[in-house]
Amino acid sequence: MPKAKRRKPYNPAKAHDRRTRDLLRNAEVATVEVDNPLALEPGEKIIALRSIRNDPLARLHSHRQIDEAQYQAGRAFQGDWEKAERGPRAVDPTREYVDGGQSREPITEGQRKAVLRLNRAERELGADGSALVHDVLVQGLTMEQVGQRRGLCTKRWSDYFSRRLRECLDRLALLYGFATEHPVPVKTLPR
Repeated sequence: MPKAKRRKPYNPAKAHDRRTRDLLRNAEVATVEVDNPLALEPGEKIIALRSIRNDPLARLHSHRQIDEAQYQAGRAFQGDWEKAERGPRAVDPTREYVDGGQSREPITEGQRKAVLRLNRAERELGADGSALVHDVLVQGLTMEQVGQRRGLCTKRWSDYFSRRLRECLDRLALLYGFATEHPVPVKTLPR
């Protein structure tokens, strides 16, 4: 007769594990600790799985290739991009005119501020950095795909684009206020 398993006593400080056991064959997931939406007390955490298959920023964060400030800055940039692109639409002259059609939505204050932050980010990053950040954060390309798009397919170029992306994310973290600038210590020469 099999021996009965001993149950561990309930520990309220431990995060509840809500990870699924049945995943798809091609699923790429990472564990993340998040606030419990059903918590009775603030601060309770649960462990969940997030998909990293089509999210290069989450992949870099889950593999510890970027830190939390860089990750949050990337998410803020993506949020600003989504707010800014929901602006007024162009009139399509090929469509038939319909009386009582919807009027164009006016630009909101949030959209205006998002566009201003994106313009400042583009100035700070420069043309190359801005294009790299757009390719990775908006279009969801990996470093290999960025290199292929530019015709630079070697491992060395992929490493360069990775380093350059981290530099751009550092700059965005400063811009969005997720990091502060650290002065570089300078060695003084003995006299």
